[in-house]
Amino acid sequence: MTDSLVNMVYGWAQKRNAIMFLDVQVGQSTVQEELPRLVPFLQRPNVMLAIDPEFSMKDGTPPGKKIGTMTSTDVNYAINLLSGLVKQYNLPPKILIVHRFTRRMLSDSKGIKLDPRVQVVINMDGWGQPWLKYDSYRAYVEAEPVQYTGFKLFYHNDTKKGDPLLTPAEVLMLNPKPLYIQYQ
Repeated sequence: MTDSLVNMVYGWAQKRNAIMFLDVQVGQSTVQEELPRLVPFLQRPNVMLAIDPEFSMKDGTPPGKKIGTMTSTDVNYAINLLSGLVKQYNLPPKILIVHRFTRRMLSDSKGIKLDPRVQVVINMDGWGQPWLKYDSYRAYVEAEPVQYTGFKLFYHNDTKKGDPLLTPAEVLMLNPKPLYIQYQ
């Protein structure tokens, strides 16, 4: 994505007094290689970060051929980068979303080192029928807590088999209650 496109979307967020997430899929690169390019955007108080292990292909496999993985080292790098920006530019805390719907997507989650300047959300990102989404949330978000929890709803993919899209009220019945609900 070009800087001009990011700036255009940032302008939309500014007009609506909204926050903006830069959602990064590193592919065959790494978090350590890709995030420094985003620093000029992340210096802004209302720009947050999301990282998606699904497309982090450490073994050179083309993205989309299998589910990728990130480690606590990758997540800690993102936390440290954001924390440094908060400190350097006197920003409000940043939010870091880490997408997850399998155990292997985030190995060694217990090694994630929290920082008060960064709010870490593990976001249940899988799509499918409600029972599958609930099971994934329990297995990979609830069972391996980090800090905050999230839940992603897909308008199209979650309803492919005729199930209705979960309502916010249904999602909020989960325990722990997701503090972040994302729609795509």
